[in-house]
Amino acid sequence: MSDTLDLARALIRRPSVTPVDAGCQDLMAERLAAVGFRIEPMPFGEVTNLWARRGQSGPLFCFAGHTDVVPPGPLADWASDPFDPQIREGMLYGRGAADMKGSLAAMVTAAEHFVAAHPHHLGSIAFLITSDEEGIATEGTVKVVETLAARGEQIDYCLVGEPSSLEQLGDCLKVGRRGSLTGLLTVHGKQGHVAYPQRANNPFHACVGALAALCAEVWDQGNAHFPPTSFQIANLNMGTGADNVIPGRLTAQFNLRFSTELTAERIETRVRRLLDAGGFHYDLTWRLSGNPFLTPAGELVAATAAAITAVTGIATQPSTTGGTSDGRFIAPTGAQVVEFGPRNATIHQVDECVSVADLDQLSVIYQRILERLLGRP
Repeated sequence: MSDTLDLARALIRRPSVTPVDAGCQDLMAERLAAVGFRIEPMPFGEVTNLWARRGQSGPLFCFAGHTDVVPPGPLADWASDPFDPQIREGMLYGRGAADMKGSLAAMVTAAEHFVAAHPHHLGSIAFLITSDEEGIATEGTVKVVETLAARGEQIDYCLVGEPSSLEQLGDCLKVGRRGSLTGLLTVHGKQGHVAYPQRANNPFHACVGALAALCAEVWDQGNAHFPPTSFQIANLNMGTGADNVIPGRLTAQFNLRFSTELTAERIETRVRRLLDAGGFHYDLTWRLSGNPFLTPAGELVAATAAAITAVTGIATQPSTTGGTSDGRFIAPTGAQVVEFGPRNATIHQVDECVSVADLDQLSVIYQRILERLLGRP
């Protein structure tokens, strides 16, 4: 059994359902402290965070990730206990195997091997680990980043270990992410009997044209790095449960995944313009999960792509697709940020798994990245 596999299994055994860490960070901290990292817990509220750093000078390379996992769902649906890691036909099964305890294990062993080979490496290596990524993400990475900024610690390079690969390890490298903006719309009508519509005001009838206009709106054309902005209605609720009552209220929740062609403020203005054209009474609130970010070609992208090719033989493809990640909190500090990890085919699913062979290769890739950026000539 490899060191990376052994550590991944140990992490999976800890049932760290968000925002619980269940001792995962203690396990990682113990390994990192043994090779010279200064360990600094940074708890906020119910969330466990870890900042570990080796070195005092720049440039500062940071591995970022999360120990929390999503709930496993009905245990009877799993072929084996989601928190009892099992290996079947070369695959490691367990909740968090791919998202992202396998990456965490590979990060730790990569750092261990790199430090053993380069005890006097250039700059600094750090780990920013949270237990608040799969949840509301308000007490995790964002708080650690604020703390670091307040005391003048600047991350130069950040690799987030999110499962980025699609069909095989290394085929996709995330160099940015779209922004995510959610709107909660409440349309106010008047409740009444369906037989007397003249005495009521159906909120759906009032707003359906505006909702259709929002769905049909062409928000932008995207650009060389981002696909066009996407608008999707996620929830639509109305009704009293009776078939003879016109409801008095409708709520709609929608989300826009937007490119660098737009800002949240411009989107909000355009949405309100379309809603106001409908002439109905409404309330609208917003939640911005993160702005879009892009890491252009530079030292980190080049080092990561070269390491992937050296280990796997694959020419990786840069991408900005997918959901949000904690990279959205780190990129605004000026850091170069990429995301790279194992295949994401089974994340958040029953019988989540990761290739055992891929874990070993991932550790080597992470080590090669460190060597390219911080290894002495």
